[in-house]
Amino acid sequence: MSTPMISLESLASRTSLDQLLATSKSGGCTSSSCGASTNPDDFDQAIWAKIKNHPCYSEEAHHYFARMHVAVAPACNIQCNYCNRKYDCANESRPGVVSEKLTPDQAVRKVIAVANEVPQLSVLGIAGPGDACYDWTKTKATFERIAMEIHDIKLCISTNGLALPDHVAELVEMNIDHVTITINMVDPEIGARIYPWIYYDNRRYTGIEAARILHERQMLGLEMLTAHGILTKVNSVMIPGVNDEHLIEVNKWVKERGAFLHNVMPLISDPAHGTFYGLTGQRGPRALELKALQDRLEGGAKLMRHCRQCRADAVGLLGDDRGQEFTLDQIPGEITYDARKREAYREVVARERSDHVTAKNGATEIVKAARGGSLQVAVATKGGGRINEHFGHAKEFQVYEASPKGITYVAHRKVEQYCLGGEGEEATLDGIIAALEGIDVVLCAKIGECPRNQLMEAGVRATDAYGYDYIETAIGALYAAEFGVEPLAGTA
Repeated sequence: MSTPMISLESLASRTSLDQLLATSKSGGCTSSSCGASTNPDDFDQAIWAKIKNHPCYSEEAHHYFARMHVAVAPACNIQCNYCNRKYDCANESRPGVVSEKLTPDQAVRKVIAVANEVPQLSVLGIAGPGDACYDWTKTKATFERIAMEIHDIKLCISTNGLALPDHVAELVEMNIDHVTITINMVDPEIGARIYPWIYYDNRRYTGIEAARILHERQMLGLEMLTAHGILTKVNSVMIPGVNDEHLIEVNKWVKERGAFLHNVMPLISDPAHGTFYGLTGQRGPRALELKALQDRLEGGAKLMRHCRQCRADAVGLLGDDRGQEFTLDQIPGEITYDARKREAYREVVARERSDHVTAKNGATEIVKAARGGSLQVAVATKGGGRINEHFGHAKEFQVYEASPKGITYVAHRKVEQYCLGGEGEEATLDGIIAALEGIDVVLCAKIGECPRNQLMEAGVRATDAYGYDYIETAIGALYAAEFGVEPLAGTA
C-alpha cells in the first residue's frame, strides 16, 4: 500500500512522526523504509546545542536525524590492514567504499538534492574514501561551497589524524565543530601490527617508526582540537588478539586529552573485501565480545554504542542507507535548495522528542524501582524512537538492556532481511537467530507465527504486542511483567 502524499503546509501540524518519515520517502524517492546522554541538563548548553541533532554524537538524536557523507577525498596517507578502499560497491556496507567519487561541484549538487528530499538530514561529513585531511584541497572546497548554500547544516570531518594538526586552524575558521579521529593504538609496537606504512613529510615510513609518528600526530591533533573547543569522537577498531585488551589503554589516553566520545567498533574482515586481515584469516569479534569490552570501558571516555560503520557515501538515518537513491545520474543538472521540508520536520520532532522524554522517564522509574535482574531486548525500528518495523523487514535490531540501573541502549545487530517478496527464507532466519545471541526478547511491529515459533525454540521470545509504542515504554512494561512489578500510572 503506497503512502499518501502530504502537503508541506500540513507537515508541521502533524503529531505522528511516522507519517512524516513516510512522507520523506515519497514524491520522488524510491526507498521504503552513541553516545552521549539524552538529558540536556547533563551538559553545558553550548555543548548540548552542538550534539542534540547530531546522530553520531547523541544516541537519542540518531532516532530522528540523518547524516550524509560525500566521497570527495579519495587520496590517503596511510595503509591499514583492515582497509581496502573500493569503488562502485553498491552492495557493500563498510567504511572506505563508495559507488561514485565526487568533485566538490558534484558534491554540492548531491547535498542539495538530499536536503530537499530527506528532511531528517542534519549533518554533512567527509569521511574519505581516503583521508579528508590529507586530500585537503577537495575537502575544504566542498565545505566552503556547502556552507554558502545550506546555512543550517552541521559540518563534520573524519580522519586518521596524521595530517590533522596541519589543518586545525582552518577547521576553526570554517566553524567545523565535530571531528572524528580513528585511533587504534597508543603503543607503536601494536600499531606496527595494524599499519604497514604511512606517508608523512614526503617520505614513506614502515614498522614501529611509522606507528610512532602516527601516534604522536594523533595525540597532537586531539589536544589541539580540545584546546579550540571542537568536539572529538575517537573511533577504534577492535581486532581480537591484536589490540582488544590494548583499547582499555587507548580509552584512558583519549579521555585525558579531551575526547568527547570513544567509539569501539568491530573489525570487518570478510575475505571477499580483499583486506590484509580478511585474506589472512584475522577474525572480527563476536557481538558479545564487543559488548564485554565496551562494558569494561564504562567510567572512562563516554562510549558511543550505536555506530553503523558507515560507507564514505552513506545517506540517511543510521542503519537505513539511501545512498543509491541519490547517484549523480538521478540528480538534475540545475538544482536549488528548498528548506521547507527540513524546517517542518524539525518542528514535528521537537514536539515528539518532548513526549518521548516524558515516556522514557516514566519507563525508567518502573525499571529502577524493581528488584529484578537484567533483560536484553532487541528492537525492530525505522526511527522515531518507536517499535515500527516488521520483523521480516528488519535489516538490523537495536539492542537495549533493562536493569535496576535503568534502560540503556547497548548495541545494534545487523541481519539479512528475512522477508523478500512476501516469503521468509529459512537460511536467513537461522542467521538472524545467530545474530540474536544473548537476547531475551524481540520487539517488533509485526511478526508471523513461523519465525515467532522458531525464535522461541532458540530461547528468544518475540512479540508484536507493543507495536508502534515508544521503545522504552514497551521495555518498561515488559520488565514489569517479567519481574512482577506494577506499572506506574500513566506510563503503560
